[in-house]
Amino acid sequence: MTDNTARLDHVVLWVRDPIAAAGFYEKALGMEPLRLTEFAAGTVAFPSVRLNEETIFDLAPLTLAERMRMLPGAAESAGHPVNHVCLSLPADAFEALRGRLEEQGVPVSELVHDSYGARGMARRAFYFTDPDGNVFEARHYD
Repeated sequence: MTDNTARLDHVVLWVRDPIAAAGFYEKALGMEPLRLTEFAAGTVAFPSVRLNEETIFDLAPLTLAERMRMLPGAAESAGHPVNHVCLSLPADAFEALRGRLEEQGVPVSELVHDSYGARGMARRAFYFTDPDGNVFEARHYD
């Protein structure tokens, strides 16, 4: 990639069971699992799922918390998800995601209309959680 503008590279989510979490993200959100075989074999510390060609979610097991020593207090962050992560989708993918979540029995919020985000006002949005309690917002602008 030659464009050096700032982009979101990855988000690390604390999860109880990384393989189960990868399954949720693959089935519910259509994300491609990465490094599952290597994680299961013990050769990497965590698997990931691909959001798009530039962004992944790392699925960090809570057992990694004790190794989080890069900053004071980092180890205590395990189990404390961010407020929420927002996924911006085209309208048809937004509808498809909501349908998949409902089919799988994942609770979704009521629709929110005209909420502000990185690209201005989004026409519609809704919220849901993954099996580990991480909160996500899905929205579309078109």
